[in-house]
Amino acid sequence: MEFETIPTVPTADEVLDRSLRRAAAKKKLKTNIDTANEEFVRAVGSAIHDKLKSVVSSFPSFERLSPFYQEAADILVSLDRLKKSLGAVTWAADQVRAIGSGYARSMRKAEETDRKRKQAVARMASIVHQVGDDLLYLNEARNVLRKLPHVSEDEFTVVVAGFPNVGKSSFIRLVSTAEPEIAAYPFTTKGIIVGHREIGKRDRIQFIDTPGVLERPAEERNPIERQAVSAITNTADVVLFILDASEHCGYSLDDQKRLLLEIESLLDVPVVTVANKADIQGLEGYPAMSTLTGEGVEEALDILLKHRKEATKTSLREPPQPETQE
Repeated sequence: MEFETIPTVPTADEVLDRSLRRAAAKKKLKTNIDTANEEFVRAVGSAIHDKLKSVVSSFPSFERLSPFYQEAADILVSLDRLKKSLGAVTWAADQVRAIGSGYARSMRKAEETDRKRKQAVARMASIVHQVGDDLLYLNEARNVLRKLPHVSEDEFTVVVAGFPNVGKSSFIRLVSTAEPEIAAYPFTTKGIIVGHREIGKRDRIQFIDTPGVLERPAEERNPIERQAVSAITNTADVVLFILDASEHCGYSLDDQKRLLLEIESLLDVPVVTVANKADIQGLEGYPAMSTLTGEGVEEALDILLKHRKEATKTSLREPPQPETQE
């Protein structure tokens, strides 16, 4: 996943300190003071430019990311804010290079190259400090984005959804490689968790455990809840919606069913609904399971596997689409 490779973004002072030290090392190689000053200015401008450009290039092209990653990044750090900061750093890199090159050329005929050198460094430092807040923001964004899980677009994906504390994480733990934190209180899952289950020797299913999504208007949902909706709408081949008929989760069954209807209205993929905590109370009309005792878990998994088989058959039946000319 591309976000994992983004290196730490330096502060404005760190960019300047590294660039000045690098340029000072080159300056020592020159015996003529005027030539040394010219080389110093050119080297500082080049070093700052290269470092700032490397910061920008370390971030992926967001337009090329999958819809899930685009929306998750927008929810977590704001794509508009991120692009604005990347643009500001690009501007600063170009400005510094122009200042460094311009001063270096003017120093060839100058009488006081020391003064010119100080002026050039001061102007370049001022430009870098102008984007100091942008560099800080980019590093904060980097720290958030690199924690996003790897979500494959090429694997059959089951998204597990429902209210907090209905047993989503417990189900995921029982049927996949994911090891989410399990606790008897709501909102244990603070981000998206991805697990896999091997199917045969060369295939596997991807399970995504979402944070509990509350039944309330979209504009009132917090970033964790919106991230869950993003996972549901952008990655699911099938959704497993878990109800808690016992209402031990802290939410009424009517509220849970209203959320189920909302999710069904958002999607054009199958939604499988099961009633968890059957060891406490079942629910007529829905497959029953208990993630505490294990009862019904394999049966729920079998239903999901049938949808996977049907999706595989459908894709094999679909003829290749002819290329269209623009």
